[in-house]
Amino acid sequence: MVSYCIIYGVICISILAILYLANFIFKQDKGTENMQQISNAIKEGAMAFLKRQYKTIALLSIFALIVIVLANYFGNSSKGSSEALRIAIHTGFAFIIGALCSAISGYIGMYMAVNSNIRAAASAKKGLNKALQIALKGGAVTGLAVTTLSLFGVATLFLLYGGASSDANLIKEAPSLIVGFGFGASFVALFAQLGGGIYTKAADVGADLVGKVEAGIPEDDPRNPAVVADLVGDNVGDCAGRGADLFESTAAENIGAMILGVALYPIFGIKGILFPLVARALGILSSIIGVFLVKVKNDNDDPMKSLEIGFVITSVLNLILLAFVTKFMLNGKNDNVNFWILYGCVVTGIVLSFIFVWTTNYYTSINKRPVKEISNACETGAGTNIIKGVSVGMESTALPVIFISLAIFIAYKLGEAALPGTANAGLYGTAIATMGMLSSCAYILAMDTFGPITDNAGGITEMSGAPEKVRVITDRLDACGNTTKALTKGYAVGSAALATFLLFSAYLDEVKKILGKPLNSWFAIDLGKPEVFIGGFIGAMIVFLFSSTAIRAVGNAAQYVILEVRRQFKEIPGIMSGKAKPDYAKCVDIVTKGALKEMVLPGVIVILTPILVGVLLGKEAAGGFLLVTTIAGVIMALFLNNGGGAWDNAKKLIELGEHGGKNSEAHKAAVVGDTVGDPFKDTAGPSLHVLIKLVSTLTLVFISLFR
Repeated sequence: MVSYCIIYGVICISILAILYLANFIFKQDKGTENMQQISNAIKEGAMAFLKRQYKTIALLSIFALIVIVLANYFGNSSKGSSEALRIAIHTGFAFIIGALCSAISGYIGMYMAVNSNIRAAASAKKGLNKALQIALKGGAVTGLAVTTLSLFGVATLFLLYGGASSDANLIKEAPSLIVGFGFGASFVALFAQLGGGIYTKAADVGADLVGKVEAGIPEDDPRNPAVVADLVGDNVGDCAGRGADLFESTAAENIGAMILGVALYPIFGIKGILFPLVARALGILSSIIGVFLVKVKNDNDDPMKSLEIGFVITSVLNLILLAFVTKFMLNGKNDNVNFWILYGCVVTGIVLSFIFVWTTNYYTSINKRPVKEISNACETGAGTNIIKGVSVGMESTALPVIFISLAIFIAYKLGEAALPGTANAGLYGTAIATMGMLSSCAYILAMDTFGPITDNAGGITEMSGAPEKVRVITDRLDACGNTTKALTKGYAVGSAALATFLLFSAYLDEVKKILGKPLNSWFAIDLGKPEVFIGGFIGAMIVFLFSSTAIRAVGNAAQYVILEVRRQFKEIPGIMSGKAKPDYAKCVDIVTKGALKEMVLPGVIVILTPILVGVLLGKEAAGGFLLVTTIAGVIMALFLNNGGGAWDNAKKLIELGEHGGKNSEAHKAAVVGDTVGDPFKDTAGPSLHVLIKLVSTLTLVFISLFR
């Protein structure tokens, strides 16, 4: 079949690109002996954390697997023991494969980042373009590996579970059986993002408060005992955590769209189910081209503009390729479908991705009004800084919500217009829009991983005493990386919002199947029923409770770091004069233990609550829980991500010389604001992206237990 040839052909091309890029990275110079020692310390700390974290996640996954198999067996017992056993085994196997692939994605992201940082730092001696190329291509290995693994896992399981069959019933059943893959990916991603986020911000907060505020030393100063833990944190949070996060995003969204494609099987056949996979495959191809075209001509060029051009090229290529795919796959069996209207859904999704990048940039960029307002507030102290930052974060939720709503409405109406009188046509239109938005996911993830690579490169050059010219280049790339990390978080929230709408619709379809209703009928959720209202109420509460536990976890872990840094400054007096070396490993070990200890409670709360709601209050109440959790989760994530990003850049604006510059009273107030914003934007906010999708895939997996 042509669709499978495209999917697996692109997977092969992506693997070749990954091998080429990895070979390019590892051939580069690793710099001086001093730089290598610092890099090795970061690498050892990152890998040690990941090893210990994955052991914890593996134990939790085994327990979850047992629960999934038993729940699906007993939940489907009315279908007969052999059929119930088949469903339970298929779902459990998909869960393990999804969890394993998600873990591998995180490992690849971490491995490439800790090997690219030293090479980016060393290459800065040769100019901006060389360092830019290494940092972005190192990130591209992560982006391509994550999206390719997701595509390969979903496509292969679909084939194994009936996608290659000539039996239409088996084909239509297959997407529901691979929901476990999405849940496995979400399960690992939640703990990977949460644990990594707690680690990175606990180390960052501890290093900043004692180093910058109390000791008055610069960021990444080698005299700070927590500086290596801070650099390790950039990798475990922004590489391993985000890699697993976007892996589960692509997996969950593909599966949700495929389930909706089943409802339109009489019109599109198997092509309607495979369309999301083909669209994702071509998006990977476009991203490869976009990455290879990024470059700057001289050291005075703006690297951010070059990255933005790469994103535009990737998006334009997607617009062209998806026009042909839409015509080929979605023209209907009798050529009675207006595929150009469906292509309008693709355009809607791609335009939404640009809008999210723009709005995030507006609220977090150093040169824009919100960040300048926060930096101005620092003149009167930390209190006014906090007030202004909270206000900016709350304001930043308005435009994204409006544009998400418009995109859903437009795509839904276009779907109905393209397929008049067809049930679920509007929902499938939103699925197509989601595929459009996610078509550039590999490039976006490359930009995201670019951030921690350049951050580490800057830290390595600072700690190794590299020449000022080199530090200037790494500082420029680091500033660019801060912007790309903020932009990709905005993109992740937007894609999560569209994805959860798909998964919510997929949940309703599964309910109809269980109740024996046709897919073209309606299953209404009556918010006036006490059970449904309570389910929704609990859904809103869980978003706040989860955010609270995640932020508190950072505070708890940071306290361990602060006490240790203070102890070393007191007991090793030669540190400040440079005559004695801090015990970096002790701080790394303390943060690792603290992060892993603190990540369990928030994760368990999220996993148990929707199951209890469904079991105790029923399927309709679980639907209300899903609906409100999605709405509250998206808005809270926007508030946390944008508010935290704005606080961070307000501090950087002052460090560039505004309002008295470094070590001024305004700078101290800005550091306090950044300390509050750190767990917002790097722990609770990104973890909420995972939460709202995990809840959706979880309810699909356990739906047979709901009364």
